[in-house]
Amino acid sequence: MKSKAFILRSRPDGEPQKENFEIQNLELGEPKRKQLLIETVCFTVDPYMRGRMNKSKSYAASFEIGKPLDGGVVGKVLKSEHPNFKEGDLVASESGGWRTHALVEGDQCRRVDTDNFEPSDYLGAAGMPGITAYAGLFYVGRPVAGETVMVSAASGAVGSLVCQFAKLSGCRVIGSAGSDKKVTYLKDKLGVEAAFNYKKVDSVDKAFADHAPDGIDIYWDNVGGEFLQAALSHMNVRGRIASCGMISTYNEKTLSPGPSNLVQVIGKRLRMEGFLSFDHFDKYPEYLSKLARWKKSGLVSWETTRVKGFESGADAFLGLFSGENLGKMVVEV
Repeated sequence: MKSKAFILRSRPDGEPQKENFEIQNLELGEPKRKQLLIETVCFTVDPYMRGRMNKSKSYAASFEIGKPLDGGVVGKVLKSEHPNFKEGDLVASESGGWRTHALVEGDQCRRVDTDNFEPSDYLGAAGMPGITAYAGLFYVGRPVAGETVMVSAASGAVGSLVCQFAKLSGCRVIGSAGSDKKVTYLKDKLGVEAAFNYKKVDSVDKAFADHAPDGIDIYWDNVGGEFLQAALSHMNVRGRIASCGMISTYNEKTLSPGPSNLVQVIGKRLRMEGFLSFDHFDKYPEYLSKLARWKKSGLVSWETTRVKGFESGADAFLGLFSGENLGKMVVEV
């Protein structure tokens, strides 16, 4: 069995370019005990993967030059050496992406339930972005009805779900996005009380002041940089900051100094907590059950930006940093 795979040809210097990627043909062996040979249906591209393209120590291993890239995938089982899966099953795995076929560990796969969700949902709302939004808001942010929640990058895969979960909690929700179309989506589709296009405001700090005159109780940070600085200035006493990502810094060649107003944490008795999806994966069954009910009742919805064709994988990834996605970005092979 041969597989096409995206290889990391070189490490990006700043913003990634197509030249950093290369497609190669790989020879796959037979699946070993408890392994599955899968044919990719769709795979994910995510902002966190940019950090893995650097040679640095982090929570996820760096991608290696000349080696296949990796990530979440939904695939059809072609051969199984695992007792829980058979040929023809659809499975989701956090590894095996960026290629047309892969050998994956069956113990790390979960069966795709097509009664409640689309296969691609297991890379978005029913997958890693979804459990990130759910656990981050409910177990880190701990919303209380009547509070104000500010969500940066609110139209993305994670942010759009955070907005809706906060609304379900009875909170007032403010979102930021990078285009007027996305602002309209936040207001008209997700029902947030306020939203702004950060590319059109005089300053992010002023936008926070204008849209949250009574302060912010929970700030969901997907962006970092000036957004975090502004949030610290406008947080209410005993506010919570859920640090999910800092996409504004991912392509910086030299990291900028942190917020100059970090002292706000002390006087306001703020709690700022970083977290990762797998910290809370024990909550996944609980979450998936709730998500199915919320979807069926029309309380929660999501968008998926689908890029067609395996060869478009690098373009899809680069599109994340220019805001081409609404909701989750996936590559359909």
